[in-house]
Amino acid sequence: MKSVLKLIVAIVFCGFFNSMMAQDGLFITKTGTIEFLSDAPAEKINAKSQTASSILNTKTGDLVFQLNNKSFQFKNNFMQEHFNEKYMESDKFPKSTFKGKITNLNTVNFSKDGKYKVNVEGELTMHGVTNKVTTTAVLEIKGGKQILATSSITVKCADYKIIIPALVKEKVAENVEIKMTLDYNPK
Repeated sequence: MKSVLKLIVAIVFCGFFNSMMAQDGLFITKTGTIEFLSDAPAEKINAKSQTASSILNTKTGDLVFQLNNKSFQFKNNFMQEHFNEKYMESDKFPKSTFKGKITNLNTVNFSKDGKYKVNVEGELTMHGVTNKVTTTAVLEIKGGKQILATSSITVKCADYKIIIPALVKEKVAENVEIKMTLDYNPK
């Protein structure tokens, strides 16, 4: 049953990508950077991935990205192993995704260089759990040919059924900051 559900999610995700690709105003990246920081009393844990794929439709404000959870790199191999096996269960839940929309798209002039603060709403799926999220982002337009999007959100691990054992509560924060840097180019 779970494999059928995964197949359905994959088909829907691919369909969304394909419907966006058919439209004008598409900007893409396959090298988006996603970082997370767990700042607990006893330890700071930081990891980074530079392989997020994303599409931004400047005509509709639609935004989607996906990330392979095993692509996160840690300074400590032991932390990376625990992240994938115990917390994210990356073999069971290999990808994290976001599907959303810029809600104040009319405030951005994509033909004029500058920085524009935008509001983003959507659904973040991690560890097999989907939750609605709202955040702000900054879109920096460069020469009408490049868009640099930056944003951050704070995620509560329990909201995504990520269990932190009592033994390591001093080392792993209950709330994790996720920073995104997506450098888009026209498709």
